Amino acid sequence: MIKNSELILNPDGSVYHLNLKPHQISDTIITVGDPDRVDKVTQYFDRIDHHIQKREFKTKTGLYKGKSISVISTGIGADNIDIVLNELDALHNVDLNNRVPKSKLKSLTIVRIGTSGALHQDIPIDSFLMSTHALDINGMLRYYRTEKIADIDLENSFTSQTDWPENIAKPLFIAADDSLQKLFSSSLLYSGITATAAGFYGPQGRSLRLGLSNPNFHKQLQNFNYEDFRITNLEMETSAIYGLSKLMGHKACSLNAILANRANGTFSTSPEQTIDQLIRYTLDKIAQP
Repeated sequence: MIKNSELILNPDGSVYHLNLKPHQISDTIITVGDPDRVDKVTQYFDRIDHHIQKREFKTKTGLYKGKSISVISTGIGADNIDIVLNELDALHNVDLNNRVPKSKLKSLTIVRIGTSGALHQDIPIDSFLMSTHALDINGMLRYYRTEKIADIDLENSFTSQTDWPENIAKPLFIAADDSLQKLFSSSLLYSGITATAAGFYGPQGRSLRLGLSNPNFHKQLQNFNYEDFRITNLEMETSAIYGLSKLMGHKACSLNAILANRANGTFSTSPEQTIDQLIRYTLDKIAQP
C-alpha cells in the first residue's frame, strides 16, 4: 500500500497537483509547456469532455477526428515533468481507492509539442525537429534507477569527446519510442539528439550579467558526433519525458518547433504560426488510422 505522504490525493479523490481523476484523462496525451498552448491545440478538437486546471497544470480531454486525446500543460523544466509523468501514471496504473499498483498496467502514448533552439546553422528557424534521443544534463533522472534505459556507449563517447566537467550533472542518453518515431517521421521534420538543460540561461550557455562555469558548452554539444548522431537542439523537458516514460513502460516522442538558432543568434519572427503548424501536423499524425 502506498502511504498518504507518498501519493497525495485531494479531498475529492483527484491526484494532488494535476487535480485529475482517472475518467478525465486519455491514454493518448499531448504535453505542452505553456497553459495557453492547451487551448491552441484543443481549438481543433471536435468536442471537449473535460477541462481542469490547477496551478500551471491545465488539462483538456476530448475528441479529434474520433480519437480521444488529452492535452496537458506541464510548465517549464524537468522538475515539473517529474510531477506530471508520475501523476499521469498513477491515474492509469494505481488503484487510487486502495492505494496499490494495478495488476494489469496500461502503456500511455505521450507526445510533447514544444519549442526549442537549434545548435547548428543548417537547421533553419521555423522548422520542425523530432528528438530521436534525449541527452539529460539536468540531473533529475539520476534520482531513479536508470541502468536499464541508459545508452552507455553514447554516454561514454559524449563524456570522452567533450571532456565533460565533473561539477555538472552526469550525462544520460535515452531514445524515443521506435513506433512513434515511425509515426511522426516525414520529409517535413529534421531529427537528432535533443539536449535537456536544467534552466534557460546559464544551463543553456546564456550569459546576461553572470559568468558561466562552462563557457565552451555550445561547442561541446555542437562538435559531438557518434555514428550518425549529433546534438541538434536545446530545451528543458524532453529527457525527463523520455526517461520516466521508459521506466514506467510508456511510449514517448518529442516534437520541437525551432524558434531560435543559437549558432547564428537569430529568433523567429512568426513563432505562433510555426507552433500552430506543428500542432496541426501532430494532431493529424496521432489521429490517422
